[in-house]
Amino acid sequence: MIAFIDDHRGGQPICKVLAITPSTYHAHIVRRVDPGRLPARFKRDATLMTEIRRVYEANFCVYGVRKIWGA
Repeated sequence: MIAFIDDHRGGQPICKVLAITPSTYHAHIVRRVDPGRLPARFKRDATLMTEIRRVYEANFCVYGVRKIWGA
């Protein structure tokens, strides 16, 4: 939805129709501009994604969710 609002140069009028608070929209914009403001969970997920990708590729890209979780 954030991309939709950006594409239509909206802001408060579109947020009102989509039932999104403008503060939520602006928080996403700030996080996109300054990744240092991302919550700790997002930062941890980014590091885990690289590890998951490494395990997946090390096993010839055939492991599913259960095996990746256990690896």
